[in-house]
Amino acid sequence: MRILLVVFASASGYFIADQVDNVYNTFGNHKIIKSNLSFLGLGSGFIIAILSIFFEKRARKTPLRIVIGGACGFIIGLIVANLLTYPLVLNILKDPYLELGTYLLINCLFGYMGLNIGMKKGDEFKSRHLSLLFDEAKNRDSGAKILDTSVIIDGRIADICETGFLEGNIILPRFVLGELQHIADSSDPLKRTRGKRGLDILQRIQKQVHCNVSITDHDFPNIREVDAKLIALAMALNAKVVTNDSNLNKIAELQGVSVLNINQLASAMRPAILPGEVMNIVVLREGKEQGQGIGYLDDGTMVVIDNARRHVGKNVDVSVTSVLQTSSGRMIFSKLKEELKAELSLASR
Repeated sequence: MRILLVVFASASGYFIADQVDNVYNTFGNHKIIKSNLSFLGLGSGFIIAILSIFFEKRARKTPLRIVIGGACGFIIGLIVANLLTYPLVLNILKDPYLELGTYLLINCLFGYMGLNIGMKKGDEFKSRHLSLLFDEAKNRDSGAKILDTSVIIDGRIADICETGFLEGNIILPRFVLGELQHIADSSDPLKRTRGKRGLDILQRIQKQVHCNVSITDHDFPNIREVDAKLIALAMALNAKVVTNDSNLNKIAELQGVSVLNINQLASAMRPAILPGEVMNIVVLREGKEQGQGIGYLDDGTMVVIDNARRHVGKNVDVSVTSVLQTSSGRMIFSKLKEELKAELSLASR
């Protein structure tokens, strides 16, 4: 299509220039201009086509408010230029070449000034209702997701994005970025480390081809809490909130906002373990009850082992007796395989 545009524009320029030869007869017998006018039109058409392609590529990457601001500024600049040029050309200038040159110069100057000022003012334009309208139309069918501070610092969201399970538009509010920056600048070493980790995670997410990360300036000055702002933004954009904060999860669902909880996803991805299964596990420490030992599965699930205190630091075979599922995760209760066999054999006698 772009090649066709270049060819069509060049041919049109050549044809138009060839047809306006008669116009130059009014300026006198300029043989050089008449002989080269068609080729001048050809070159002009080619340049206009190239510039059109260039501006089309730039416009795709430019925010809508800047495009609108630039277009309005350009139109206003041309209107002002023509209001100034018309009386000047009509009443003062008599030479045709001077008229044409003055007309082009003033239009180019005011058009450029209007375009430049309009783009800058368009970038500063932050009408919340208008920009929310644009973003809602953009995100309604794209399954947009808003990240909160906790899920960014957690870090698992980057791994999920890398696998391709989370794709589409990912929205990062400016107020969440500010909270991350505040944590990264904290005097507390632990908070500072967490904040810097969150910023590193954001860089990883931005590099993923599956995810289109965009930073939004939408804010709600009347709302102080970040969680409440997240919910209000999700409702305005018809987006989902990605979090691992159980309290935010509950409040958002009460207000009808869809939530993607990373902890719930992790729980759903854990392998199912049923009573009677046998597993090999390392006893890492003592339990709270007398004789208990504690071990962990690869996914972090705690395994409580009866009478395993003497085996701390060793690998043992255990048999699952029960599984307890809680809001914070699950716990597995088990017994040493040898002891369970002995109990079953005694019970069968």
